[in-house]
Amino acid sequence: MQDVPAPYGGESPLFSIIIPLEHHRGQWELSWLGWTSQTADKSLYEIILVVPPDFKALNELKALAGGKARLEFTNSNHDIGLCAFGAAKARGKYLFFTESHCRPEPDVMEACIRAIGARPDWAGFSCQSVPICHNRLSVAEAAMYQADIEFGMKQHPWRKVLDQCFVTRRDVYWECGGLREELGHFAEWVLAAAYHARGHTIGYLEEARFHHYYIGEIGELKTFTLDFVRGEIRYLSEARNDPGSELLDIPIEWSSRGDFNVALARSAFGARMRAGRVTGEGLQAIGRWGAIALAGDRFALGLARLSAGYARCSLTLLTMSGSRDSIVRCLKRYIAALIHYQRLYCIRGIRGALAELRRISAIRWSHRPASMPGRSGRAAASAGASRKRPCGSRRRRGAPSFASRRRRFVGR
Repeated sequence: MQDVPAPYGGESPLFSIIIPLEHHRGQWELSWLGWTSQTADKSLYEIILVVPPDFKALNELKALAGGKARLEFTNSNHDIGLCAFGAAKARGKYLFFTESHCRPEPDVMEACIRAIGARPDWAGFSCQSVPICHNRLSVAEAAMYQADIEFGMKQHPWRKVLDQCFVTRRDVYWECGGLREELGHFAEWVLAAAYHARGHTIGYLEEARFHHYYIGEIGELKTFTLDFVRGEIRYLSEARNDPGSELLDIPIEWSSRGDFNVALARSAFGARMRAGRVTGEGLQAIGRWGAIALAGDRFALGLARLSAGYARCSLTLLTMSGSRDSIVRCLKRYIAALIHYQRLYCIRGIRGALAELRRISAIRWSHRPASMPGRSGRAAASAGASRKRPCGSRRRRGAPSFASRRRRFVGR
């Protein structure tokens, strides 16, 4: 959980609009113009532009923003991290998260102010996303994601945090843990689940409309999906028991990760081979356990990678000449295959990291000095040395040894 920032002094605005300038897709100037064109009273909100270290148009940004926005600089390169940083700097009673490739319509702030008065039971709400498309793949991308957004906003019981345009009470945001940068875009789901588990309602304000730019590039889709999956697998590996953690679905790749235990597979394979009579079911078991015993998870990972690669090639060809519906179907197949492969890949990374930790621990344990119960290594070594001396050879520090006394006696 993130640290809750100290309250700001002085008069605070009603809203803090937080705009991360990462993944702006060349649209940040239009986004800025959308915010400066709002019809609501400007004194009701502050605009916080969170600037990553690699932002190229800093001089243009300063000239355009002038005194109308506050610039906050951070070392983070992820838009979720930028949002979290902006939230820590915000003074408003309500936090307004958005993206720099999203352009609000002029009456968005007025619609939000009305919603706050009309729906005091809402701890937060997401706004309507309107797609902007410029190529064939971006049309299919928008169709796929818009369907998912509609399902989340109107049917799903709790998955209602949309970082394109999400408004929340600041105190509730911190109560629920805030956005965790290390979880990537999976942090949105974790935050939404925490709101629901703590009894906070997130609404959907369709009259507040944002125009969201879809880039329509396969590489960007792959990067975004991997970011989400990495956060998902990291969260599951933490085995946290936070409010809302029980609401998150466990993917089959995670629940079956123990199936790739090589030692277990070799034992099962050996037992099947010794069974004598081989049935059809036995052959299937031999094939399954034999592949794992021989290659671990590499065989499954390779197949998943081939499937994702084939789906990508098909999608690339269809974007040149296929129909809109065929591109959408192929895009869904590609994303599903990509997620499956990326989950297996991330789980393998977790498994490898744990194995490395166990190896290092074993090495450290093997190099520990001999110890006795209740004693430190140094005390045990000292005790061991004393046990090696002949009986009666104990002596005080600095006292002459038996051999030296004997030499002096003989020499007399």
